[in-house]
Amino acid sequence: MRTLYVRVPERCRDEALVALTELDIEYAVLGTGSLANIPDAAESVAGSDDETVLLQIPLPADAVGPVLDALEDAGVDTRAYTIISSGETAMTSTWDTLLKRYARDFDPLTFPELRSKTMNLSQDPGSYYALMILSALIATAGLLADSPAIVVGSMVIAPVVGPVLTTSVGAITDDRRMVIDSLRMQAFGLAVAVLAAMAFGLVLQTFQFVPPVLDLSTIELIGVRLAPNMLALIVGLAAGAAGGIGLTTKGPMSLIGVMVAAALIPTAAAAGIGVIWNRPLVWIGTLALLLVTIVVINIACFAALWAIYRPNPFTDGGVFAFQSLREAALVCAALAVLAVIVVGTVGASAQQIAFEQNANGAVHDVIDDSEHENLTAVAVRSEYADPSPFTGPQTVTVVLSDTAPGEAPPPDLAGEIAAEIETRSDRSVTVRVRFFEYQETTASTPTGGSAPIAFG
Repeated sequence: MRTLYVRVPERCRDEALVALTELDIEYAVLGTGSLANIPDAAESVAGSDDETVLLQIPLPADAVGPVLDALEDAGVDTRAYTIISSGETAMTSTWDTLLKRYARDFDPLTFPELRSKTMNLSQDPGSYYALMILSALIATAGLLADSPAIVVGSMVIAPVVGPVLTTSVGAITDDRRMVIDSLRMQAFGLAVAVLAAMAFGLVLQTFQFVPPVLDLSTIELIGVRLAPNMLALIVGLAAGAAGGIGLTTKGPMSLIGVMVAAALIPTAAAAGIGVIWNRPLVWIGTLALLLVTIVVINIACFAALWAIYRPNPFTDGGVFAFQSLREAALVCAALAVLAVIVVGTVGASAQQIAFEQNANGAVHDVIDDSEHENLTAVAVRSEYADPSPFTGPQTVTVVLSDTAPGEAPPPDLAGEIAAEIETRSDRSVTVRVRFFEYQETTASTPTGGSAPIAFG
């Protein structure tokens, strides 16, 4: 529930009380006061009406918007003095009626509530960057140890969801300063995370806590982040949209924050690891994935909020209502630079996704052959062939399960897959094949005996 505290001037008091009564809403008058003896310097804060009343109005959370609109229609300037606080429940003669009326209605948070909820998710710069560093250190340790549990722990403490949401809220509520500050915090926060991962990786490598020579692409949690792919884009879009929709409700945001961090923090750590281990193909691919992911998260979050509130950014005070030609030129130049980066990265990602489709199809066509009936494709991963993402990913790692470990692997399976991929994509590729061997059996229970134990 919510409790509204609204100051109502004398000139529109009757209209406001009638509006509340028509909505079956009970209220309490907390006080009246004369403002005649207030110093002139205080009138801009206290108001200039001779008599005011302060109303306390308990409401279901989804009724806040309609009630504020009703008060505005009655002549109350709710922006002058209104407090919206959370509560547990209320006991009034009309409370059950209000609960039933608004129980199935989705009424998004009002702009003041939206801004307040968003700001509560934001950290001050000091704690924000400190938590980004710590989350990157934990993610780096988790990636090098190939431990999903540790990586998940890094997502829990990462505060990146705050700047992501405040960027979209600033754009929706026409707060250009909030947009600029939030974008800056996103960029610096992810840069700090990458640098922290680099520093931590250098320490681990220098003191030989981990082998100085590692094939990073064989580490499962790094191998899935070697380049942008369709699944990563879907995760980013879903996380951003969930953040925008969840923000407009009265529900908590902690789990959504973990989801947003899951799409960003491990990738930033993987980029730092790739730099320290001198693997350009790894850090170029992971940085491209990081950039694409943060862009689609912001786009999806803004799109979700815009679809709910439908603001006009070109009205007076909007984010695109420029005060001077110089201001318009600076904003347009910044947007143009961002557009070039985004279009370039998205173009590279489109090539990556198309190549992955061809590679997946080629692998399954080869494995489906009757000669390879004991093989099953577990994963197909690709990475860039050189530091330019625009050349496309041309190194493919295929992971297969083998249910006949006693038999020798096919002698030229990698060559068969490479030839099929080249036929489909018109590119020369390098294919590496890894096998997971296991035994497969069906246990049966003899009559009067015990079932044998099968090891897989």
